[in-house]
Amino acid sequence: MTIRVLLVDDHAVVRQGLRMFLSLDPELAIVGEAVNGADALQKAHDLRPDVILMDLMMPVMDGITAIGILRRDLPDMEIIALTSVLEDASVFNAMRAGATGYLLKDTEADELCRAIKAAAAGQVQLSPQAAARLLREVPAPNSPEQLSEREKEVLRLLAQGMANKEIAAALIIGEKTVKTHVSNILGKLGVVSRTQAALYAARIGLV
Repeated sequence: MTIRVLLVDDHAVVRQGLRMFLSLDPELAIVGEAVNGADALQKAHDLRPDVILMDLMMPVMDGITAIGILRRDLPDMEIIALTSVLEDASVFNAMRAGATGYLLKDTEADELCRAIKAAAAGQVQLSPQAAARLLREVPAPNSPEQLSEREKEVLRLLAQGMANKEIAAALIIGEKTVKTHVSNILGKLGVVSRTQAALYAARIGLV
């Protein structure tokens, strides 16, 4: 199955470079490009990509604002923040807005291809530097015991980077059931993304 990718960056040369090396991977198809967050919203609605690579610092509408709107309107799309900025605030805000991952623009080409495929499968993708900063920023939830034993199992596997299909196989339950558990976990923890849930799991010692 080909993974449909939308590139969002205000620099044409960055989009060109990304298109050039991502097109070499037969499993990835670049379905479009956008030059800012507002353009990204329009293109995402029209093209329905599986994964969006989103720059954060852009004119008209920044990437973090766009991620928040896309997460609300098109929750099935996965969004990787791809940026040259590694500031605590931008990492945290991108994740809080609902990004599936946070990678730096100096990420190697093959690593980026792997990250896109993993994100398409619902796995969290963070550069090591971003992960370290996020872990410092995320507060421990007040009462993690509100999760049922099954939800804790699902959260533990999710935090290990497993996709829904893999969690379903590991626990011998349906993929739909896993999706329901994940939704319930996000609701109970008061977070909007699997990434944040994974970070909570690390905080409370589940992984």
